[in-house]
Amino acid sequence: SSGINAEYGGLDQGAEVPLDGRTVQVPGYEAGNFVGPTIMNKVTPDMECYKEEIFGPVLNVIEAETMDEAIAILNENPYGNGCAIFTNSGAAARKFTNEVDVGQIGVNVPIPVPLPMFSFTGSRGSFLGDSNFYGKAGLNFYSQWKTVTTLWKEEDAKTATAEVAMPRMQ
Repeated sequence: SSGINAEYGGLDQGAEVPLDGRTVQVPGYEAGNFVGPTIMNKVTPDMECYKEEIFGPVLNVIEAETMDEAIAILNENPYGNGCAIFTNSGAAARKFTNEVDVGQIGVNVPIPVPLPMFSFTGSRGSFLGDSNFYGKAGLNFYSQWKTVTTLWKEEDAKTATAEVAMPRMQ
């Protein structure tokens, strides 16, 4: 996976990098591998930086002429981690959130990562397995369900010995 390389996987293809985090130095960890906040502008779906799922403080900015084009661009990507829309229109936000096939969607927030009580909901190529591991779904992930079926009758409490016969209607 090339992700962010010397050419940013898109810089050599026409993308602009108005905020470049490749040269970040963290005091005390000069030998570390860090990427600072990075914005890549004028990204298109054929660029390596869009084809790869880049994790880190990297924002790919893709322009679309219409809402339908923007939704199509997102839905054609093999990954489905997250995206965001910035709008003053509730109708546009509703259309976007209903039609885009992405697990985490932000409306007027730049990073659509939910609070811990909600689950990570990446989809398609951004999700492996059959269940999520944060939030309520995390309880299911780390728990084994048990079902207990019982029947108590008042007369059962009065007997001194256990009855092992199958209960029957009388």
